[in-house]
Amino acid sequence: MVKSFDFGKAPAHLIRRTHQVAVSIFMEEAADFGVTPVQFAILNALMDDPGQDQVTLAARVAFDAATSGSVISRLEAKGWILREPDEHDRRRKRLWITTQGQVVAQQMKRAAGKTQQRLLGPLSVDEREQLTQLLAKLVAAHEGRAPLGEA
Repeated sequence: MVKSFDFGKAPAHLIRRTHQVAVSIFMEEAADFGVTPVQFAILNALMDDPGQDQVTLAARVAFDAATSGSVISRLEAKGWILREPDEHDRRRKRLWITTQGQVVAQQMKRAAGKTQQRLLGPLSVDEREQLTQLLAKLVAAHEGRAPLGEA
């Protein structure tokens, strides 16, 4: 008899499940804000570098540029970001975080920190550091290979 594939020992499956757990924890911690991890990443990226265009911003947060418009529209509807045409290329849109968006993003940092603590809680301090280093190494080695994420 042929046995099925053992997903419990498959790194790709375990990484996918870890991502699902991380998103679930973030949604619990950030429930008062009604945002997704991608929306939080966009707000943070705009705090660090305001005026980015949509395509550059999507790449910076590892998100599909084609669907980033809908995510940005939701943030814009909340009054957290402004989208304006580039003065040199009207087809290109530049993004700015509003004062209200900055305040909310700063408040969400605590939720993001709690998410990390809860996610890594079962690990020792050394294991947390090792896991983070190994994941960063995997991402760096495969950067640009994988299609970007969803909302």
